[in-house]
Amino acid sequence: MLRFLWNSTRGHRIAPWRSPYLLWRIETFTGVKMTQIGFLEFWEFVWTERSSLWRFLKWTSEMDHYIHLTASNQHAVPSIQKKP
Repeated sequence: MLRFLWNSTRGHRIAPWRSPYLLWRIETFTGVKMTQIGFLEFWEFVWTERSSLWRFLKWTSEMDHYIHLTASNQHAVPSIQKKP
């Protein structure tokens, strides 16, 4: 979860309401244009959609865990070698 938040606010960690990525995500979710989203609109969205955002962050955490799990398992599979 923290990895997603860290990456999505890159360059705007102190002021996440200025993050183009987060503004784009809010625009696609609500239909409100990015240029119309300011400090108050951002935090209002976060507050009203907090349960949906929490579920999304849990999902990203599960997907991140799944990706790392499958990547580490690829190395654990023994290769089959023919005997000479």
